[in-house]
Amino acid sequence: MPAFGRYLAAAVAARTASEGMGLAVMLLALERTGSAAHGAYVLTAWLAPHVLAAPLAGAAAARARRPRLFHVGSLAGFTAAAAALALLLGRAPTAAVLAVALLGGSCGPMVTGGMSSLVAGLVPAGAARDRAYAWDAATYNVASVVAPAAVGLVAALGSAAPAMAGLAGVCAVAAGLAATLPYGLPPGAAGQVPPRTGPRAGLGAGLGALWRIRELRAITAATSLAFAGLGSLTATSVLLAARLGSPGAGGVLMTAFAVGALAGSLTLGRITGLDAGRMARWAMAGTGAALAAAAFSPSVGVAAALFAAAGVCDGPLLTATLRVRAQFAPEAVRTQVFTLGAGLKVTAASLGAALVGLAAGAPPQALLSAVAVLVLASALLHARLAPPSGAAASAGAAPATGRPAGSATAGTGRGTPGAP
Repeated sequence: MPAFGRYLAAAVAARTASEGMGLAVMLLALERTGSAAHGAYVLTAWLAPHVLAAPLAGAAAARARRPRLFHVGSLAGFTAAAAALALLLGRAPTAAVLAVALLGGSCGPMVTGGMSSLVAGLVPAGAARDRAYAWDAATYNVASVVAPAAVGLVAALGSAAPAMAGLAGVCAVAAGLAATLPYGLPPGAAGQVPPRTGPRAGLGAGLGALWRIRELRAITAATSLAFAGLGSLTATSVLLAARLGSPGAGGVLMTAFAVGALAGSLTLGRITGLDAGRMARWAMAGTGAALAAAAFSPSVGVAAALFAAAGVCDGPLLTATLRVRAQFAPEAVRTQVFTLGAGLKVTAASLGAALVGLAAGAPPQALLSAVAVLVLASALLHARLAPPSGAAASAGAAPATGRPAGSATAGTGRGTPGAP
């Protein structure tokens, strides 16, 4: 199997494990302790390290003398933590369980942004790499469809413990596949020893690049704002379905959104002739508009159709985000940029979920309308922060490198390959 094919298989496996952990933690906590609050504490401990660990993970990956060992080790750490939680949750002291969750969650940035950082070293620059990022984005969508369904099915047939253990096994497969990939080499240079030249970036260099480079600042701020709304979409969909007379149909709405997102990433996301920043902006605008319409749906069927339409619009957003980061992140901090971007989005989504919990008594239509407003505002924010159309193509990719934008993704073999 070609290296990129192995990468996609590893990415699907790792992200399926990541997507399923939230549901598995909640189900197992309810099963063993009868307390949803206990599960929420453990899940918070799992998610909280993402934004804190992201710059550390990115910097460590960029500095690692053996990047293969670092990437595979991160997946192995995720695997071990998931397996330990399957054994300890509800049985061991809460402090020990929370400590395991914190350690496992610290590996999370390498499962998301860190894995995508390998794409630039596997696929040549240009249209082929743009399509590769579309496939990479699709792995998230596949995981978001498969993971909750698989966890729910296994838990319904027996227990949530085997479901969580299965997620650990899936991540172990991802670690095994990741061990077979080339690291730190340009495409076609497998078997060579990657040179380690040039200065090593400091811990805050990735954050500095996100702030200093206009394209990166625009996409990071806009997607973080969008995910502050989309993070509450699951809870809001459950409330909306109940208001429409089908209390159990919240999962149907989210499945429609996930399937639509998968279709969007595999179709619209593969368009290579459109500027990535403009694609992201239109994706956010379309998603917000569809969700705004869904807020006033007369039935679950209409709501599901509009959720699917919102998903189709949302599908290209991640592809566009990955392309912008790969194009404009300086080579020395590219992995930090990818892991930081992923961590900030997870944190924003967690904040959105917490906010909808505080406002759960409000009408579901108002909550979904608020989600739509945030997503639409993210499109406006990107339009405000991004450089004028065409300016990005003529500007340098990063002041730190002084090279044209295209060279940032050329995969020179120095340091770590480009990340999502």
